Amino acid sequence: MKPQRHPLTRRALGLTCIAAAAWLSTTGAWAQAKPIVIGLPIAQSGPAGVADHADYLNGAKLATKEINAAGGVNGRPIELKVFDIDIMTPEGTQATFRKMADAKVQAIASPFVLIPTPAMEAVSRYKAPYLHGNTQQASLDLVKANPAKYGHIFQIDPSETFYGAGLPAFLEQLQTSGSWKPTNNKVHIIREQIAYTQTISKAAEEALKSSKFELAKITDIQFPVQDWGPVLQDIRKTGAGVVMVNHWVAAELAAFAKQFAANPLPGALVYLQYGPSQPEFLNLAGKAAEGFIWGTVYGAYADKQGQAFRDAYRKEYLSKGGVMGLVYTGGGYDTVKLLAQNWKSADPDNFEAVNAGLRKLTYRGVNGFYRFDNPQQAPKHYPMEVKDQEQGIAHLFFQVQNGEHKIIAPGTLKQASFKPAPWMSK
Repeated sequence: MKPQRHPLTRRALGLTCIAAAAWLSTTGAWAQAKPIVIGLPIAQSGPAGVADHADYLNGAKLATKEINAAGGVNGRPIELKVFDIDIMTPEGTQATFRKMADAKVQAIASPFVLIPTPAMEAVSRYKAPYLHGNTQQASLDLVKANPAKYGHIFQIDPSETFYGAGLPAFLEQLQTSGSWKPTNNKVHIIREQIAYTQTISKAAEEALKSSKFELAKITDIQFPVQDWGPVLQDIRKTGAGVVMVNHWVAAELAAFAKQFAANPLPGALVYLQYGPSQPEFLNLAGKAAEGFIWGTVYGAYADKQGQAFRDAYRKEYLSKGGVMGLVYTGGGYDTVKLLAQNWKSADPDNFEAVNAGLRKLTYRGVNGFYRFDNPQQAPKHYPMEVKDQEQGIAHLFFQVQNGEHKIIAPGTLKQASFKPAPWMSK
C-alpha cells in the first residue's frame, strides 16, 4: 500500500508560516533579551577553598540551567560570570571584588572568603546585592553596625559560633538517646589558628561551662599540618572521651583520620569540624573514615526536596560516580534560586528595590529556610535561634557509615542512627 499524500493547501502553508514566524520571534526575543548577570568569585587554585568553591559553582550552574530552561526571569536569561580569586590574601580578595563591581554585574554570589572585610569594603559603594556563605560573625557584625554602608550584603548561613555552641548540646542528646555512652565527659579541642576556628573554639569553651561535659585540654595546630604524630600522642595522653578537631581542610583531616584509625584512642568519639563535607575527605581517607562524626551549620538536607536536589546534582555532575559535596553545592543552588524569585518582582537593575525585596523575602531551599529581615541580614540557626526547623537553617551532624555521609541529627532530618565507631569497642 502506498502512503497517502496530503496536498499542501494555501491555508496549511499559511498556518505553517505563521507558526514558524512565531517560533523565530520567540527565540529571537529570548536571544536578544538582556541577561541578568551574577558575578561569582571562585577560587580555582590555592592551598584551600577550591573544592568548596567548585561545589558552589556547580550548584549555581544547575540552578541557572533549570531557571533558563523554564524561560528565565520574566523572559530574561540568567548568566553566570566567574572571576578567579585568591581568598588567602586581603589584596587578592579585594582586587576580584573590584573587578565584579567594574563589570556591573546585577548580583554577587560568593561561597565564602576567608577575610570578609576587604570584600565588603570593595563593594561598599556598588550596591548590587552581595550574597555570601562566609559563616563568620565578623561579617554579620559589620552589616548590623553600619546598614547604610553594608545594607546590600546578605549572609546565606548562620555564623560559625554555632559550631562551638552546638556541639555540647549534640553530645548531650546523643548520650541521652542511649546510643552512645562516653568513656568520660571530657572534651579535648584541637584548635587551628585562623580567626574562624578560634571563634568556634571560644564558643565551644563557653558552651561547655553550662553542659554535662567539660574542657580537658586545648592543643593548638598550625595550617598546614605537616605531621599529626605529636597531636595524636597528645590525644592518647589526655584520654578525653570526646575529641573535637577544630580544623576545616579536608585533605589534612583525611590524613588525621588515617593516622588516628591506625592507632586510635579506644572509646573516644571524634568530631571533625566541617572539613569532611568536601569530597576529598572520603576520597583520601577511604575506609579509615568510617565512624568519624562531622557537622555543618549549612548543608543539603536529605528530605524530599533535598534528595531531589541531590539526585539532580549527581545526574548532572557525577553520573560516572564520585563523592558529592554536601554543603556549598546546595548553597550555590539556593542562592541563584532565591535571587531569581526576588527578581520576578524587582527589576534586577534597580538595586535598591532588589535589596529591599531580599529583606522581605522568605524562601525554603534545599539547605533550609531563608529570611533576611533582621539587623544581621542572615537566616536563623535551628535549633539555637529558632525552635521551628522550618523557620531556620538546621545544624546537621553526619557520621561516615559504610563509606557514605549520613545525617544522624537533628532527629527530624536524620537518615541513620549513630553507630559506634570501629575503635569504640577496642
